[in-house]
Amino acid sequence: MGRKKFVVGNWKMNGSIEENQSLFDGLLSAKGVESVDIAVCVPSPYFFQARGALSGTAISWGAQNVSEQDSGAYTGEISAKMLVDLGAEIGLVGHSERRSMFGESSGLVGKKAMKLIEFGISPVVCVGETLDHRKSKKTLEVMSSQLKAVIEQIGLENLGNIVLAYEPVWAIGTGLTASPEQAQEVHSHLRQQVRLLDVEASRELRILYGGSVKPDNAEALFGQEDVDGGLIGGASLNLIDFLTICRAAVNATTH
Repeated sequence: MGRKKFVVGNWKMNGSIEENQSLFDGLLSAKGVESVDIAVCVPSPYFFQARGALSGTAISWGAQNVSEQDSGAYTGEISAKMLVDLGAEIGLVGHSERRSMFGESSGLVGKKAMKLIEFGISPVVCVGETLDHRKSKKTLEVMSSQLKAVIEQIGLENLGNIVLAYEPVWAIGTGLTASPEQAQEVHSHLRQQVRLLDVEASRELRILYGGSVKPDNAEALFGQEDVDGGLIGGASLNLIDFLTICRAAVNATTH
């Protein structure tokens, strides 16, 4: 049995109660996407709305970030325990915007991933290189380094509890996209790094591509052997675009 495709919408700092409900309703009424796992990561003010709309449905929801701390004097932070209270099923950690804008290191990303695992939430661990890294042919080296730092925090025994998301920093919000072949090269490398540590985990590990995925490039990306779906930014805010991408994952599964 092959790995089930997974499409995750990352709304970033967008949304309103009315817009959110329209997206939720559209996703819940969509046909022909049952063979793909679908989730949305919403801003924290809308956790209760996501819980009310999606609990008990085929659509999962989660957070865009989490604290590495359990509780305490960390103003503005959100703990994994709080996410469990609300029923979140996944959590993004290490998104390039968190790394670049908020200075999060790969070690910290690993700690956050471990905290989610401790509370039974699936971490979507983001890794990715800058344009400078790619131009200097350090992409695979950077991928290995970022992955190693995360594994050092979560331990080999938890490799089966994470989802990876390859997000080339140079392709996020720029309109640029890695070619299917570029994406496959990195995804294959990441899977090989895991295979060296745990063969079974490498077979089951889902590695998503994130970086300006659009309706017109999704199927070619998802058709690559080691691309198991996508982490979708701006296009996830448009119901038609997002569902078109989800259906591209269906098509890539059946071909």
